[in-house]
Amino acid sequence: MRVVQVVEFGGPSVLRVADVPDPEAGAGQVVIDVAVADVLFVDTQIRAGWGREWFPVSPPYVPGNGVAGTVASVGSDVDEEWVGRKVVARVGGYVGAIQVPTGGYAERAVADAGELVAVPGGLGLPAAITFLHDGATAADLLDHAAIAEGDRVLVNAAGGSLGSLLVPLARAAGARVVGAARGERKLALVRSWGAEAVDYGEPGWADRVREITGGVDVVFDGTGGAAGRAAFEVAVPGARFLAYGAASGGFAEVAPDDAARKGVRLIGMGDLGRDPAATRDALRRLLDDAAEGRITPVIGQTFPLEKAADAHTAIDERRTVGKTLLLVG
Repeated sequence: MRVVQVVEFGGPSVLRVADVPDPEAGAGQVVIDVAVADVLFVDTQIRAGWGREWFPVSPPYVPGNGVAGTVASVGSDVDEEWVGRKVVARVGGYVGAIQVPTGGYAERAVADAGELVAVPGGLGLPAAITFLHDGATAADLLDHAAIAEGDRVLVNAAGGSLGSLLVPLARAAGARVVGAARGERKLALVRSWGAEAVDYGEPGWADRVREITGGVDVVFDGTGGAAGRAAFEVAVPGARFLAYGAASGGFAEVAPDDAARKGVRLIGMGDLGRDPAATRDALRRLLDDAAEGRITPVIGQTFPLEKAADAHTAIDERRTVGKTLLLVG
């Protein structure tokens, strides 16, 4: 079968197509004929050599943490009724509680049977996979944010794969939302959800947010770095600041003492996360909502498997909107 491997740490050109033996399902596992593979921002960071203290991978390896497709075979201790079913699943082993994103950029992938979530009828596999990671994460973030009717919410990286879920979901919760993104394509998308949009590539963007809102009650920071710090300054006493992203290369420059002095509740990556069963339950609800048309995912760009390097380049250059997918089968 064909896979895409990272042959060394570096830029997108280190992604190479290779032929490897077909996988076999072990005990408690299944083999999935992959139709679509998820492309995450963290895939590009790990490929470049970032985060090796959390994600201990060594080239050559196959990146990718999520697939959608059809179950082709099952190992021992797995119900044969899974064969032929359309599913989404996370792939890759665990280091402690952290799942290492490997094995997804492939024509066939092995997943633990416990990771399988059936795709409801009427929902396409590309749409389904958009919720595999970002949907469950968005639900977790919204639970921690505890948005109330009338809350003022700032979403950094609002045009990205996770931001494109958070903005409409926060709007649906009754919040007044400002989406911070870069470039008119992403800003137009933010406005289409009924939110106000600010270009955080422009000087004084945080002052513009303050002018619009008078200060915000919730910050979803998927950017980190200096932009995350600027967003923190817009938060009012009693606000919730959720720092979950490092698109700038590092997490938001906010110390716990800073948050305590300002009276802001700082919610970091260590505070997030549900047990696997709860995560799958949240995903099933989102897939049902999508199948019924209550949620519409944003698939901004797709690439064939062999063009995975182009997908990474687009993400590196901040040219992507919404979800980026590899079309495999």
